[in-house]
Amino acid sequence: MRLTTLKMGLATLIAAAPTLALAHPGHEHSTSFMTGFMHPMGGLDHLLAMIAIGLWAASMGGKALWAVPAAFVGTMILGGAFGMAGMQVPFVEQGIALSVILMGALLVASVRFSVGTCAAIAGVFAFFHGAAHGMEMPLNAHVAEYALGFAAATALLHLVGMGMGKAIACIEAPIVTRLSGGIIAAAGVVMAIA
Repeated sequence: MRLTTLKMGLATLIAAAPTLALAHPGHEHSTSFMTGFMHPMGGLDHLLAMIAIGLWAASMGGKALWAVPAAFVGTMILGGAFGMAGMQVPFVEQGIALSVILMGALLVASVRFSVGTCAAIAGVFAFFHGAAHGMEMPLNAHVAEYALGFAAATALLHLVGMGMGKAIACIEAPIVTRLSGGIIAAAGVVMAIA
């Protein structure tokens, strides 16, 4: 079973590698889907938070493995709709920075709440990320395609985090998850003060 889980985790990372390589600036996006897809990939704050959600879900296991990332993606789409509609969401940048810091801290502390509480925490963080995606949507983008793009990228980043978490579980090294959380939280602090 552990070997299968490790293989799944590695396959997820390998599958995501070409997509992550496309996150470098300068690539032209010819479709609304690709513009939306690349938006979460283009910011370190988004990358770290979304991978951290996957890591956190994997570290908890059980129903949380899918409920927490699903809550994130669903609420992020709602936040995106607010942003696309031109509604002003206060403290978006601060909310995103705080999400990175707190997700890192949750990983460091190996926090385990009920699945509902964890999904709610993920949802609060996701609303800010979604609002940012929505507010930064290009004027010429097709709304549904753009939203599908950033939702797909987010789900992929969650899968990368989940794959990493499963690989860490296979080698029975929970300290790696905690160290990853520390790095994520520290990066969040640096981004918040920069």
